[in-house]
Amino acid sequence: MDNITWMANHTGGPYFVLLGLFSQSEHPALLCVVIFIVFLMSLSGNAVLILLIHSYPHLRTPMYFFISQLSLMDIVYISTTVPKMLMDQVTGVNKISAPECGMQMFLYLTLGGSEFFLLAAMAYDRYMAICHPLRYPVFMNHRVCLFLASGCWFLGSVDGFMLTPITMTFPYCRSREIHHFFCEVPAVTLLSCSDTSLYETLMYLCCVLMLLIPVTVISSSYSFILLTIHRMRSAEGRKKAFATCSSHMTVVILFYGAAIYTYMLPSSYHTPEKDMMVSVFYTILTPMLNPFIYSFRNKDVMGALKKMLNMGPIFQETIK
Repeated sequence: MDNITWMANHTGGPYFVLLGLFSQSEHPALLCVVIFIVFLMSLSGNAVLILLIHSYPHLRTPMYFFISQLSLMDIVYISTTVPKMLMDQVTGVNKISAPECGMQMFLYLTLGGSEFFLLAAMAYDRYMAICHPLRYPVFMNHRVCLFLASGCWFLGSVDGFMLTPITMTFPYCRSREIHHFFCEVPAVTLLSCSDTSLYETLMYLCCVLMLLIPVTVISSSYSFILLTIHRMRSAEGRKKAFATCSSHMTVVILFYGAAIYTYMLPSSYHTPEKDMMVSVFYTILTPMLNPFIYSFRNKDVMGALKKMLNMGPIFQETIK
């Protein structure tokens, strides 16, 4: 008997119950307000960044194209989990249907996997820009950038299409309560009454592959970048190259570190509380931090933002 039929017959409907963050907090209302503010900051920061990149010609470079893709992923990523969590807290209803759970799982797996590969594409872009500046316009033309970005989205969707159907077809007869604020694969798998050890091994191998390829590209790219920076005679050039690379490495460490903890460490290292805290970090905080880490301390982006803000008074005077 499949899990949907079982849940429909034994629990009054095909749904799970998300216990969420707020059940662990002494001040759930305050936490709800803080998360809502972070959510708005993430949406606005990433949306403004995408708007700037597509509005100003000097930002239409491969580096900013990939950053705009990262911002788009972050907007969808945080919108997959946070609105549902906040609505549950406001309405007091923590149920999520099995199809909604599967859709949420698919989206976050796809977006997370896509971001793994996008960070590798961004590292390769920096390698070409710093180590091969003369050939950079040829090797990183618009067609190549579109191909790399499309490849990142496709590889991420493979992860979602592979893990989501398997997870959602397990029989769930232990409990309806997911000790998490969204349908994360390890948290949902714990509810299954069947042996999931083989699936957990498959998931581990999948995550190793999903991490190994991007990490190899990133580490190789930055090894050559560091050698090139060391040979630079211009102090200004070294400073600019290092600033660009340090921003990227900060995001890589934050995102990959959380993924390694969630999917690759043994279950003995995990507790529901720790898992939720780590998930908060990479599903809520990282999408908010990315625009600031990457671009809002960048002179080109800040210059474009100032131009956009100065257009407001000009536009009002034109209307008058």
